[in-house]
Amino acid sequence: MHGFTPFYSPFAPGFMFAFLPFLIVAAVWTIVLKGFALWYSARGSQKGWFIALLIVNTLGILELVYLIWFRPASRASVETSPGEISSTQEQE
Repeated sequence: MHGFTPFYSPFAPGFMFAFLPFLIVAAVWTIVLKGFALWYSARGSQKGWFIALLIVNTLGILELVYLIWFRPASRASVETSPGEISSTQEQE
């Protein structure tokens, strides 16, 4: 017999603890980016993006793509549709 248990792992416990800080940083990075991306997609009424960002986990890559290229430009453009008149335009 080789002396291996059925639960043998080639990774020593010390090796696994070396990756613990990386896993913590990756988790925080993903949670923060996903939060911002979901916030902007919900405020922008972009249901397709919201669902995709909620379901697909890509360690923040999809979230970065959305935040850089596809999020609404400004808060004013989110609040009013192209055909609507905003309250500032009514006062003029």
